[in-house]
Parts: sequence; C-alpha cells; structure tokens
Amino acid sequence: MGLATERLIDTNGLQLRVIEAGDRDAPVVILAHGFPELAYSWRHQIPALAEAGYHVLAPDQRGYGGSSCPEAIEAYNIHELTADMVGLLDDVGAERAVWVGHDWGAIVVWNAPLLHPDRVAGVAALSVPVVPRPRTPPTQALRDRFGENFFYILYFQEPGVADAELNRDPARTMRRMIGGLQLPGDQSAALRMLAPGPEGFVDRLPEPPGLPGWISQDELDHYISEFTRTGFTGGLNWYRNFDRNWETTAELNGATISVPCLFIGGTADPVLTFTRRDRASEVITGPYREVMIDGAGHWLQQERPDEVNTALLEFLRTVEW
Repeated sequence: MGLATERLIDTNGLQLRVIEAGDRDAPVVILAHGFPELAYSWRHQIPALAEAGYHVLAPDQRGYGGSSCPEAIEAYNIHELTADMVGLLDDVGAERAVWVGHDWGAIVVWNAPLLHPDRVAGVAALSVPVVPRPRTPPTQALRDRFGENFFYILYFQEPGVADAELNRDPARTMRRMIGGLQLPGDQSAALRMLAPGPEGFVDRLPEPPGLPGWISQDELDHYISEFTRTGFTGGLNWYRNFDRNWETTAELNGATISVPCLFIGGTADPVLTFTRRDRASEVITGPYREVMIDGAGHWLQQERPDEVNTALLEFLRTVEW
C-alpha cells in the first residue's frame, strides 16, 4: 500500500488501528469497511486516493482487527460507530471529510450526515444503498417480510449462536463468505440461503471450487489470521443494534442528506436482492449518482478496484470541502 502507515488513534473512549496515507494537509477521505472485513479491504483504494491528493484514513472499526473490542452489545450502536469516525477527524485536525463505506460501513456513512452534518462533505457507499427510515423496528420488518424463512440478519440477533458457528472454523467461514457472496447464474444458492431449516449461515454458503481471481491465498490468509485471533463477535454485535439504532434515532424521521452522494453496486450482489435502490430520492436532496458494475458481487472494492477507484475519484472531484 505504498507510503501508507499504521497507527493507533484514541477516539471516543477507545483505540482504532488506522491505516493512513497521503498529505496530512490534504482533504480527508474516511474508508469504513463492512462485515467481516478490515481496513485491509481498502488496500487497492488507499494508494490510489493518496496519490490523487487525498489524506486517507482507513480504520479497523470497533470490534475488528487491531482496534478495541468492547464487550457490551450496546457499545456497537450507530451513535458510537459514527462518533468513532468523528474522533479520527479531530485527531488529524480536519473539519470535514468524504465518508466512504462498504456493507455495514455504508450504513455508518449514510448516517454520518444525519448525525454529524458539520463533519461530512460527501458520502460514497458501496453495496448498501440508502433507504428511508422504516416504520417499524427493522427486525420486525424483516420477520414480516421473510416469515419462517431463514434470513441471516435475524439469525445473527441471538448472542452466541452465530458467533459459535463462525468462530468454529474461521478459515472455512472466510473462504465461503469471500467465494459465496455472488449470485450464481441458476440462483439455486440464493434460494437455499432463504430456505427454512436448521442450518446456520456458513453452512448455507457454497464451498467455492477455488479462490476467486481477485484475491490471493496470502490476502485471504490475512483475514483468516485476524479473525482467528479476534473472533467474529465484535462484528456480529453491529447487527444486534439494528433495533436500538432505530429506537434512538426517532428524531431523524424525515431527515434528508444534502451533501453530494454516490452509490456503487454490483449487479450480482445478493444484498441488492432484498435492499431497494429506488428510494434514494426520498432521503437525498443533494447531488446523487449511482454506478452499477456489471457482474460484480458483494466485495466490490476488492473485486473491481479499477472501476471503484475511477468512480470514487470522479465523485471526489465534485465535492467541495
């Protein structure tokens, strides 16, 4: 990752391990990873953004990698997750940044301009589009939608259950997640993911015949090593705050985002089979652009780094810090 450095930053009562690159006087770009990922997931974006003239901060978010992992489930609510990032800006003396997030990181960055409007110059989200605040608690809405069918977010809710399954064999978990989160041509695997039954989440993912071409064994081993050391509970606790986040943000009902926004999605990402992309205009009142990458699955910034970097750099040139 070129001239990138790694350091621990004290923020919001804990420490985050942060990969940092670029001129410290340059406009700041925050990169927020998803589940189960690390700052390492942005290894293709960090040097490209730094070389283009931006100051890049990519943390292992709380509960991940080399960062603090609080025990309490409620410590992973959206107020704390966004405040962690504000603390990074305070550390480098920046008023505002463009917040870029993938997967759960996308949820963080979509909430940032609503909770911390003075600290956000723009938002770019990968894989998870912005949607209006639901009328009912999110887990209830999911139960109403999926009924007795298996759905991973609901499976993740009970402490200890998914943790035990994912922690049992971190290599198997990461191999299946990296290789299995792309819609197959026959859709059979996607249907199996929703079928009722006693299987857990990883058991429902297909065993890939080999690694996808976009990740090497050494790169996969980096994830396996980190999650073998930390386990997956920190990341799972983010999911266990969906209802708490909804309950504690009632004042955001009807709130809108006025800063420039970008969404990047993959046409073969299974997340977009249950998350609508057509409601952005109900939330975003500022400039908005959507980029869909044909054939790309869920791990966008790693699968298609060139296309993602091009879209991000084009977007960043439109933002006024």
